[in-house]
Amino acid sequence: MKLSVISDRYGKTIFIICSTIAVIIFLIISTNLVKQLSTQERERMNIWASATEKMAQAEGNADFEFLLNIIAQNNSIPVMVTDEEKNILEYRNYELPDRIAAGEHIAFSDLTEKNQRFLKKRLDRAVGNKDFERLVKNDPHFIKVEVYPGINQYIYYEDSILLRRLSLYPYVVLGVMIILVLIIYSAVVYTKKAEQNRVWVGLSKETAHQLGTPISSLMAWSQYLEASGTDKDVTTEIDKDVKRLSKIAERFSKIGSRPNLELEYLNQTIESSLEYMRGRISGKVLLKFHFGEDDYGVLVSTSLFEWVMENLTKNAVDAMAGVGEIHITTGRGKDCVWIEVKDTGKGIARKNFNKVFNPGYTTKERGWGLGLTLVKRIIEEYHDGKIFVKESEVGKGTTFRIELPEAKS
Repeated sequence: MKLSVISDRYGKTIFIICSTIAVIIFLIISTNLVKQLSTQERERMNIWASATEKMAQAEGNADFEFLLNIIAQNNSIPVMVTDEEKNILEYRNYELPDRIAAGEHIAFSDLTEKNQRFLKKRLDRAVGNKDFERLVKNDPHFIKVEVYPGINQYIYYEDSILLRRLSLYPYVVLGVMIILVLIIYSAVVYTKKAEQNRVWVGLSKETAHQLGTPISSLMAWSQYLEASGTDKDVTTEIDKDVKRLSKIAERFSKIGSRPNLELEYLNQTIESSLEYMRGRISGKVLLKFHFGEDDYGVLVSTSLFEWVMENLTKNAVDAMAGVGEIHITTGRGKDCVWIEVKDTGKGIARKNFNKVFNPGYTTKERGWGLGLTLVKRIIEEYHDGKIFVKESEVGKGTTFRIELPEAKS
């Protein structure tokens, strides 16, 4: 069982590591792709700026058609041309608030006031109070163009819509991949848990079935011994153990099906459930009850609830190595009644408070580590209650707390 728990933990860790590596590789590839596209846009804008500069400096024998073709080819990258005073001279490829017909181009000075404000706001957001010369050196989105000797213009361009979308694409896909990984992980965990439940229920039912035959046989032998004149005390003790086995078989038979809950009184039920344990625990273990003044009504399956109390008590005895005190206290909280089982044993480290309820978790050299798992299942699944480690200190002891819905009168 321990090996199974360790293998399960390593399996989950490997799955998480592999998923993380896959996500990181995807992010690296996507980021590199975006960088390459950004570099290509930068190179295109450098060519566009160069063509603009040559167009401004061109003389009569220049190939104007070639330069105009280069300039006209930019139909996707938003760009503005400004003078040294940050006045917008030219713009291209912006989606303006007041839309312009496809293929139509209007000079900046002829744009509506709303469109002019929109473009100026975009430029101000990029430039701010910074000097153009500093921006050209430090920001790749600014390019300096000398139109005449001593007269400069500045080109500001933004990433194209395609590049902006591709920049977001890795994070969108990352989100989808994370969701997919979580779904797969949850499905695997759920499937495994469902399989464990089927094995658990099947084992319980089979155990109850297998116990049936020897119990019936022992009952018959007890009656035979009594009829043969065997000492009455001997047959009485045998009958007690046979009844005990019958109760255990009944408990196992109820695992996997919803038990019938009946109104019982908490203090009385606890005391009767531990009557069997009193005579079978070490005389060095003191079992002390601290019951509330009122006996609280709860809806329980008596046989299963007795199993819970016996398991917690046996767990406490083992934690104390057969020497110490067990304090069982009851009380009423908001819309619930509670039971606390406190021992003076070796205690539990805080990091293991939740682990103690996991199947296979045990600190004993021998044992399956199923006692507290069974307790949690009975309390939470069959009685709609809660069980948890309320407090524990290594070397001083542990307190388990059970909370059950109080039966409404």
